[in-house]
Amino acid sequence: MSSSKKNILCVVGTRPEAIKMAPVILELRKQPWANVRVLATAQHRQMLDQVLSFFDIQPDIDLNIMRPNQALTELTARLLLELDAVLKAEKPDVVLVQGDTTTVMTVALACFYHRIPIGHVEAGLRTWDMQNPFPEEANRVIAGKLARWHFAPTEGSRQNLLKDGIADSDVIVTGNTVVDALLATAQRDLDLGITLPADKRMVLVTSHRRENFGVPFRNICRALQTLAHNNSDVQFLYPVHPNPNVKDVAYEYLAQIPNVTLCEPLDYAPFVAAMKRAYLILTDSGGVQEEAPALGKPVLVLREETERPEAVQEGVVKLVGSDYDRIVAEAQCLLDDEAAYKAMARGVSPYGDGHASERIARLLQEQLL
Repeated sequence: MSSSKKNILCVVGTRPEAIKMAPVILELRKQPWANVRVLATAQHRQMLDQVLSFFDIQPDIDLNIMRPNQALTELTARLLLELDAVLKAEKPDVVLVQGDTTTVMTVALACFYHRIPIGHVEAGLRTWDMQNPFPEEANRVIAGKLARWHFAPTEGSRQNLLKDGIADSDVIVTGNTVVDALLATAQRDLDLGITLPADKRMVLVTSHRRENFGVPFRNICRALQTLAHNNSDVQFLYPVHPNPNVKDVAYEYLAQIPNVTLCEPLDYAPFVAAMKRAYLILTDSGGVQEEAPALGKPVLVLREETERPEAVQEGVVKLVGSDYDRIVAEAQCLLDDEAAYKAMARGVSPYGDGHASERIARLLQEQLL
């Protein structure tokens, strides 16, 4: 075995990547055999910085790639050019990426060109529909074809990778690192930072996905409008994504409703506090589908497909898409029917035990040394 340190470059681009990669970075920093460097592409700038600061992680390299309302082709082209220079200078032994963003796909391609092995954290998520979610499904399929190590969060994800032709020996089921981050964070004394009526149940909403832009997102906002009007005893909290395709429409439909609180995107710790406080969560976020069940919160997913079917199969998450009638009916049922609510609020997490990062570090040590 070689005793020399191995250079590991961990890449983060967006807030969800930072949340899920932070436990891996912190675990690898404990390892005497690992020299860890962090690259921030800053595909999302402000929201990424909040999470890295919370976990006390300072990027060693920052590409600051974000531009307002940027097109995917422009983002991809600029990332490839910037990454080329970084990989030449850093010469990492392995690069770790997480998830399914444009950052992940582009880093995988750049590393392939440089013959640098990739470790893909949260590998194997699939809807088998390249248009849903867009462009994430294509991003993770491409990254999966190019990765050397596949850190699958669940057995279902492992089976997806095998179906995709990945060798069984290259796949390890680790659990999802989001549970590592969540369980560590939820133990802290967290401040939501927003004053909400103490006597009202709170419904937490997040919706920002690209495939919902336009008519689907207007349907979602109409449904929220109806739910708020029909449930004056419930407070709706919606941290609104800054993308104008989201923000402009959300404020058009919801800004004047007394029991709807619209706010800027929450930092990670206040968002965990919001999930803990919530009675019910409506979201099109992938990470929230994984986090909320661990906190015993029912989730209605504002998407037509999910690459996280385990929680749906467990009965703690339900797909409602962007259909106005279905969103209203399913949310109202959970607000009115205590038995239906308790059936979903069971605190069951199919996504891990909080030790995924340790398994990833152990596998890399075995493989690299």
